[in-house]
Amino acid sequence: MTTIDGSSIKKLIVACDAGMGSSVMLASTLKKQLAKTGVTVEHSPVASIPADADVVVTQAGLADRARGVVPNIPVVPFNLFLGDPAVTRIVKAIIDGTTIEV
Repeated sequence: MTTIDGSSIKKLIVACDAGMGSSVMLASTLKKQLAKTGVTVEHSPVASIPADADVVVTQAGLADRARGVVPNIPVVPFNLFLGDPAVTRIVKAIIDGTTIEV
């Protein structure tokens, strides 16, 4: 398991495979939720995840590919594009400045 310190996250990437509208919608939702925190939220193809990301959220089926692209950055897999508990935990950790395990 990887530990993530929510207070140290400055750049969150929502990674997808084929430019699905759902992942763009998730990125937009996260931007709104994290607007007051100063965290940058970006959408990226899995193959092009920026090396300066602090955390990556991606659909569970793409998590291994994302880890291969950015092996030193925590990757948080999710199953639901909206309302997934894993994404909710990351948002809460960022807002509260707490540490979580993923």
